[in-house]
Amino acid sequence: MSEKSVSTKKKWKMEAPHPFVILFTVIIIMAIATYLIPAGEYDRAESDDGTSYVVDGSYHRIDAEPAGILPVFEAVHKGMVQSAPIIFFIFIVGGAFNVFRESNAIEGAFGSISSKLEGKEMYLIPIVMLFFGLAGATIGMFEESLPFILIMIPLAIMMGFDSIVGTGMVLVGVASGFTAAFMNPFTVGVAQGIAEVPIFSGMGLRVVFWLIYMLVAILYVVRYARKVRKNPEASLVYEEDKKRNIRIDLVKEHTLTGKQITTLIILVATLIGLGFGVIKFEWYITEISALFLIMAIIIGLVNGKGINGTAVSFVKGCEELVVGALVVGFAYGALVILQDSNTIDTILYGITTLVSHLPSSLGAIGMYVMQCLLNIVVTSGSGQAALSMPIMTPLSDLLGVSRQTAVLAFQMGDGLTNIITPTSGLLLAALAMAKISFAKWFKWVWPLILIQLVLGAIFVTIAHVFVWTA
Repeated sequence: MSEKSVSTKKKWKMEAPHPFVILFTVIIIMAIATYLIPAGEYDRAESDDGTSYVVDGSYHRIDAEPAGILPVFEAVHKGMVQSAPIIFFIFIVGGAFNVFRESNAIEGAFGSISSKLEGKEMYLIPIVMLFFGLAGATIGMFEESLPFILIMIPLAIMMGFDSIVGTGMVLVGVASGFTAAFMNPFTVGVAQGIAEVPIFSGMGLRVVFWLIYMLVAILYVVRYARKVRKNPEASLVYEEDKKRNIRIDLVKEHTLTGKQITTLIILVATLIGLGFGVIKFEWYITEISALFLIMAIIIGLVNGKGINGTAVSFVKGCEELVVGALVVGFAYGALVILQDSNTIDTILYGITTLVSHLPSSLGAIGMYVMQCLLNIVVTSGSGQAALSMPIMTPLSDLLGVSRQTAVLAFQMGDGLTNIITPTSGLLLAALAMAKISFAKWFKWVWPLILIQLVLGAIFVTIAHVFVWTA
C-alpha cells in the first residue's frame, strides 16, 4: 500500500465528537423544534406548603417565541448560569477529593486489608449498591451520592475491576433505589400528596418492587465486574484506567501511616456529617460543598501541605474537572431553549392528550411511558411530580386507573432515565468526576436501563390489574 493511501486513511479516520459538540448539536435540534412545536402554557398555583403545581385543564396557547440564531448561542451562557450550583459543586468536590487523594489514604487502607479481602472482593459490590439503593429509596439521595464516586473508583480498580464498576456501584445503586423508592419524600411523598392518597401508603408492594430492582441492578454490575476481573482488557475503559494516577504499588503496604489513619477518620466524619445534615437539616448542594471544603482544608493541614500547598492541590483537582463541569452547563442550555420558547408545557399537553385516549387496560402503561418521556426534559423528581401529577391525578380517574398506580407510574418513569439521558445534570456531573465518556457509559448501561424499563412496565401493570384496582 502506498504512503499516500495510508495518509489518506488516517486523515479520514472517524473521530469521536467532543461532548460540547454533541450537546451544542442537541441545542440546535431543540431550537429547530421550537419552530415546529406550538407555544403554550399551563396556569400554576401554589399549595399550602408553598409547592408550585400545574392547574389541570388550564393549558392554553400563547404567542410563539421560537429561538433565533443569537438565542441558540445565548442558551449556553444561560444554561451555565442556571446550573451554576451544580458546576461549582463539581469543582469544590473535585478539588477537595484531590487533596484527599494525594494523601494516598485509600491506597494505604486497601493495602492494610487486601489479604483479608482476597477472593471476597465481589462482596463489595452488593454491599455498596444496597447502601446507596436504600438511601435513594428512603431519604431521596441522588445528587448527594456524587462525592462517593471519587472514593469507589480507585477502590474498584485496586480490587481488579474498573472505573465503570466503581461508578456503577454508586450511580446504578442510587438510581435503582430512587426509582423504585418506597419512602422517598421527594418523589413518592410529593406525588402522593398531590394525588391526595395517604403519604407513603402502599409501602409493602413498593418494597417488593425495590428488592427486585436492586437484585437486577446488582447482578448486572457483578456480571460485568467478573468479566473485567477475569480479563482486564475486556473493560470498556481499559486504556483510560491505565492513565489514572492510582498508586497500585501501595496495595502491597499492609500498614497505614498515622496521617493516613487521621485522614480516613476525617473522611468518615465528613460522610457521617453529610448524611446527618441531609436527613436532619435538609442540606443540599451549598451546604455539602461547604462541608467538603472544610474537609479539604483539614486534610491538607493534617498531611503537612500547609495553606498554600492545600490550595495548589485543590486547584489541581478543579482543573481536572473543567470540561466535565462545563458540560453540565451545555446540557442545561438545551432546556433553556425549551423554557424560553414556552414549548415544555406543550410537550406535556401533547403527551397527556395521547394517554387520555387510551383504553383503561392500557391507561396505566400509557401514563408510565409518558413519565419516562417527560423525565428526559424535566429531570428533577419533585419538579416532575409538581408538573405532571396534577394532570395525571384527574386523568387516572377518567381512565379508571387507581391514583396509587398513577403515583407508581410517575416514580418508575422518573428516576431511571436520569443515568442515561444527556440532559441529566446528575449524570454529566457523575461522568465528569469519573472521567468516563458519555458514549462508553451509554454503551455499558443501556441494556440495564432497557431491562429495568420493562420491569417498570410489568410492575405498573401488576399494580393496575391485581393490586390497586380502581
